[in-house]
Amino acid sequence: MKIVNAKIFTKNFTFEEGSLQTKADKIVSVSNEDQEIIDARGLNVIPGLVDIHFHGSVHHDFMEGTVEALDAISRYQASQGITAICPATMTMSKEDILKACENAKNYQVKEDGADLVGINMEGPFVSERKVGAQNPAYVIKPDVNFFREAQKASGNLIKLMAIAPETEGALEAIAELKDEVLPSIAHTIATYDIAKKAIDLGAKHITHLYNAMPGLAHREPGPIAAGSDSPECEAEIILDGVHIHPAAARCAFRLFGKERMILISDSMMAVGLPDGEYELGGQKVYVKGRLATLASGTIAGSATNLYECMKTAFQKMDLPIETVVRCATYNPAKSIKILDRYGTLEEGKIASFLFVDNDLNLKGIVLRGKFLKKNF
Repeated sequence: MKIVNAKIFTKNFTFEEGSLQTKADKIVSVSNEDQEIIDARGLNVIPGLVDIHFHGSVHHDFMEGTVEALDAISRYQASQGITAICPATMTMSKEDILKACENAKNYQVKEDGADLVGINMEGPFVSERKVGAQNPAYVIKPDVNFFREAQKASGNLIKLMAIAPETEGALEAIAELKDEVLPSIAHTIATYDIAKKAIDLGAKHITHLYNAMPGLAHREPGPIAAGSDSPECEAEIILDGVHIHPAAARCAFRLFGKERMILISDSMMAVGLPDGEYELGGQKVYVKGRLATLASGTIAGSATNLYECMKTAFQKMDLPIETVVRCATYNPAKSIKILDRYGTLEEGKIASFLFVDNDLNLKGIVLRGKFLKKNF
């Protein structure tokens, strides 16, 4: 396949006139003369999106630990332009976490499903005082041995490990595990000093910035300022139009820079479905529009997929198109160390990419070298 007359999102994070060629499931520099020519005049080509933090889709959750759940989730995600996925666990029983990890290790992606490229271990090492939608009944102190048990069960798929650095044993766990996983500051009441110490020890990632953590206050700046002050620390952000005010989103990008921001969806099983009652981590969730809440009113993940978050960031939050595309493709792939296969449109990488117009409306999806959707 050869794509012509399009603007290609380059490794320099710019759109440039050019062509893109594929052979089988890879991007190539030279292909055969008989290849199919796709005229994409007036469209842009961007890498398939990479979501490194979400929980489920279309009435299924990663924690179900079944092939059927992963099939439904990966197919929905691919159909929306998210072609590589790193779903998240929840704070549930050790048995449930191990089951989900084992299921992921053995999973074989289907022809129309997104690639399963990792696991985000969100819980159970969080603060009881900032559980958010996590279940407080299953919160435990950081446990190096349990992490390693889960990592073994997953076949080394766990890429991120959420941890509240102020909890007992957390700093020691971060120091011990930093070469085995990327520790992420999450669901925390950490002060600036504790968060900075955690970052210096290896927790160079922040889970859903602003949410489930102290705010940025002038006398108690907390983990947000600690992350901003640390050039090696990156931060996830949920730009669904519910979790973060547009001004706070723009502020975050000024604090961290586009190089360190990662768009995530944090979506749960209601995404792709109508309003109603659903479940997250064994707790009931009520969804209306893009808002998902527990009975208490606590926001419980999102009901918006990553592609729609990226569009919202561009269309409603005044972030540049080049920035939002980078933060939904290159930055997450770099974070979980899969940049050798995903995140940019370069020779040798997986041929999963999207056709979009100048407003980021999705016009086509190529998944591993084959059209999954074409509306042009």
